[in-house]
Amino acid sequence: MRQTIVKAALCGAMLLATTAQAALSPAEQKIGASVDAGHEPAIALLEKIVNQNSGSMNIAGVKAVADMLRPEFEALGFAVTWKPMDQVKRAGHFIAVHKGKAGTTKMLLIGHLDTVFEPDSPFQTFKRDGDWAAGPGVGDDKGGVVTMLLALKAMQAADTLKNANIEVVLTGDEEDSGDPVSISRADLIAAGKRADVALDFEGLSREDGKDMGSIARRSSNSWTLTTSGKSAHSSGIFSAAAGDGAVYEMARIITAFRKELPEPNLTFNVGLIGGGQSADVDKDGVRIAVTGKTNIIPPIAVAKGDFRTLSQDQTERVRAKMQAIVDSGHLPGTGAGIAFDLGYPSMAPTAGNRALLAKLNGINKDLGLPDMPELDPLKRGAGDISFVAQDVDGLVGLGLASTGDHSPAEKADLSTMPRQAKRAAMLMTRLSAEKGRK
Repeated sequence: MRQTIVKAALCGAMLLATTAQAALSPAEQKIGASVDAGHEPAIALLEKIVNQNSGSMNIAGVKAVADMLRPEFEALGFAVTWKPMDQVKRAGHFIAVHKGKAGTTKMLLIGHLDTVFEPDSPFQTFKRDGDWAAGPGVGDDKGGVVTMLLALKAMQAADTLKNANIEVVLTGDEEDSGDPVSISRADLIAAGKRADVALDFEGLSREDGKDMGSIARRSSNSWTLTTSGKSAHSSGIFSAAAGDGAVYEMARIITAFRKELPEPNLTFNVGLIGGGQSADVDKDGVRIAVTGKTNIIPPIAVAKGDFRTLSQDQTERVRAKMQAIVDSGHLPGTGAGIAFDLGYPSMAPTAGNRALLAKLNGINKDLGLPDMPELDPLKRGAGDISFVAQDVDGLVGLGLASTGDHSPAEKADLSTMPRQAKRAAMLMTRLSAEKGRK
């Protein structure tokens, strides 16, 4: 009886595999075989570029990674351009264009060359242990860039790349974008306006062992709040002459933020705070030097924080609420002002993005893989695709699954590379046969 059950299970698995294979076109079957054959060479390339430090502020290192990638893309027929970003004190961007059949879908592929690990970090080298590899940027985002290349090489092997209209933008400062973003993201934004579809090759999100589909990213915005009061002896605190002081005014505003701002998909944080006789923020905005005494009413306080939203409407609404709280209800003898730095915009979960995920899930079905459910956008940080989200439908997370990103514990699951490259290559192949919308 047990042997019968085992045989039935094996037959069922073989039938599913055969059915999935039959759903793929001959070209797509060749894509699959090419990805499998190219997996180990892709890992060798990943090791090479991970071992080249490319912290966002390592201008030469970021450029060196770009130089390593140039021949890989040129061999596929891409015209490669390096766009320096001296104006914003960053290395620059790698832009590669492949011209395919006129009138078909124009695809924008997004990744980045830089990491959070600068040359002085002790975390510098690629180390492999079976299906896992550790190293700076191995998942975020050098693993994604290599997965992108593996997919494109498979398309070339299957003769489907020739018709594909693809523009690749690999930014050199995703982890610490150059200021102002109107300059540092101008090329990416322009590419988004040309494209019909944007595919983001940052890391694959997984939950409970299941691959997830990402169709949204929240914004990343920062704020600086400054409050003022009258410097006086503490014995006069709360009097008409001395007032309440800058710290109590700061506490009023932050308490109001906590009570009045909460709404779905919004997070807001106070990350840095200081107040006293003086409060000086350093040039990097990460330290506050404070002086004062317990018997002096503080004339100044400063707090810095962030807030993250799922849509531009939400960003504007939350900003207006924060401004209103700061501007009204001042405590006696105090004042306050707030400055906003709207960094990464949001990528809302649109119908167009959902339609792209549906196409990807059609490929999953044909590959015999489970559907990828929508990931809760609160579980995904900000990223470059958000700069084009107002202009183009997009998907996030076509790179490698990884853990410990942005820490010396960063490691990538190399076993996710083949299925991610197959998904990407087949999706691009099918999109390249569709009529463009722009």
